[in-house]
Amino acid sequence: MPNSNMTPPPVNLSGPGHHSRGRVVVKPKNMKGTLRRLWDLTEGHRDGLGWILLLSALTSASAILSPLIIGNVVTAITRGDPAEIIILSLFALYLCDWLVRFLQQYLMASVGQNIIYHIRTTLFGVMKKLPLSFFDRRQHGELMSRLTNDVDNISNTISTSLTQLLTFIFTILGILCIMLYLSPLLTTVSLAAVGLIFLLTRIITRRTGKLFAEQQRDLGKLNGQIEESISGLNIVKAYCREQPMIREFEESNDNLCRVATNAMIWSGALMPIMNVINNLSYVAISVVSGVMAVRGLISIGMISSFLLYVRQFTRPFVEIANIYNNFQTAVAGAERIFEIIDEQPEPEDVPYALPLAAPKGDIELKHVVFGYSGGRQILKDISISIPAGTKAAIVGPTGAGKTTIINLLTRFYDVSGGEILLDGHDLREYRMKDLRQAFGVVLQDTALFAEPVKNNISYGRENVPMSEIEEAARIAGADAFIRRLPHGYDTVLAQGGDELSQGERQLLTIARAVLADAPILILDEATSSVDTVTEQKIHRAMSAITEGRTSFIIAHRLSTIRDSDIIILIEDGKIAEQGNHEQLMALNGHYAAMYRTQIGE
Repeated sequence: MPNSNMTPPPVNLSGPGHHSRGRVVVKPKNMKGTLRRLWDLTEGHRDGLGWILLLSALTSASAILSPLIIGNVVTAITRGDPAEIIILSLFALYLCDWLVRFLQQYLMASVGQNIIYHIRTTLFGVMKKLPLSFFDRRQHGELMSRLTNDVDNISNTISTSLTQLLTFIFTILGILCIMLYLSPLLTTVSLAAVGLIFLLTRIITRRTGKLFAEQQRDLGKLNGQIEESISGLNIVKAYCREQPMIREFEESNDNLCRVATNAMIWSGALMPIMNVINNLSYVAISVVSGVMAVRGLISIGMISSFLLYVRQFTRPFVEIANIYNNFQTAVAGAERIFEIIDEQPEPEDVPYALPLAAPKGDIELKHVVFGYSGGRQILKDISISIPAGTKAAIVGPTGAGKTTIINLLTRFYDVSGGEILLDGHDLREYRMKDLRQAFGVVLQDTALFAEPVKNNISYGRENVPMSEIEEAARIAGADAFIRRLPHGYDTVLAQGGDELSQGERQLLTIARAVLADAPILILDEATSSVDTVTEQKIHRAMSAITEGRTSFIIAHRLSTIRDSDIIILIEDGKIAEQGNHEQLMALNGHYAAMYRTQIGE
């Protein structure tokens, strides 16, 4: 019979705002406001919630009616009356209960996943429109957590906890009404026991809440030590720090063990206490009901029903406490999701934005000033004129602002002051999509995807003939090593192309830029992490693809940019020197000193 077993259910010690099965429960900052926004966000995707509400009420009917029917069976048997019809009705009730629960779960799974699909799609769509500055401020792991863990918490709450919560509420109200109908006196006795249990639960959870919070902190510290030790194991061994590392681990492990033990002892204390209180409650109810039965105020069957109701009455309260904790965590996750949704997206195209069908590549920076949000000023009154087809190299010490100029050219950021012109128009006057397509970019950090090599080369272009992909790879100097791969151009790369060398990964990104055939090319430290031989291959590929294009080359190795039409030395956010290699060497300034230092003179 549903929920009528005589073994008390497991108890979760979590009070609101504490812990759920040892897991920290995160409190939302504004539950009411977040719930309202979550409800508005799911508009148009809530079809079926009304049926779920109805099915939840029907589901609770089995828990409400079955003890009453069982009591009637006992009464009929004690009186010698036939009980077959009553027993058959009980079986029919259980069968209907199974069918209703199945329909409820089926419908809730469909509705819940439809809502979560919409939330996940909305969040991912928002993230695609966010500017690069947003991702610079956030850890990628944290963003992944919001897209996966936080959405999953909401999914679990909607798909499981919501139906359970509705069912438990209907069950509590129904059982309470029938208990009062059967015997107000016995109901008062049982409610006194329930109140005592919740009082003790509150006292114990105050203690376990602190212990579980300390446990999570110690666990986080231990995980950090393990990760740090494993990732830096070669350094640990090189400096003979194995024993200190082991001692630190043992100390953290001992602290975690001590705190976790105390937390489990306290959390396990409530169940025996609850059993004692429940048993004393049953004794009191049995004594009172026995006296009432002797006086003819209650039947044996009614006593049986009431004892079953008492067993079922406490369980929903405990489960609702668990659900409330999960509910808080889900709402807190929703708040984290809304933080991303509320972020300012990339600037939209201005009204009547200009198309950029065939850019020539004339670039001019006029008194450009820029500083990252909340930080110091990086670029200070930069003015440069780069005619179409010019190969421009930007050099300077780390942090001078070289990569910042590239980010401004591609409008990953917008200037704080001044303007950048392309073919005589401010970059902000063009349609963003057209502007981005005007640039081919090869960065120091290669970006390859877990797809075939040919797809990585043709990334950003659809339906490209295989002959063009192979030609781009030949120009970039990548064709030879690609054909040595197990499946050639059809070889599926691991995430990030880890099976390739740094130089091979860089050559693939250069091939991608070749195939993009953009009129303006940006090469940002493309040879900084490779050996000399690979650098020469990449340099030859760069020379081939920069021919006839406006090119911006950022390099620390000055030998790779000697043939540039103009070399711009950036220091402290300002242009310190500019000219070609011969002019700068004749100037005998900072560039000349840097060059002589690198070649060993």
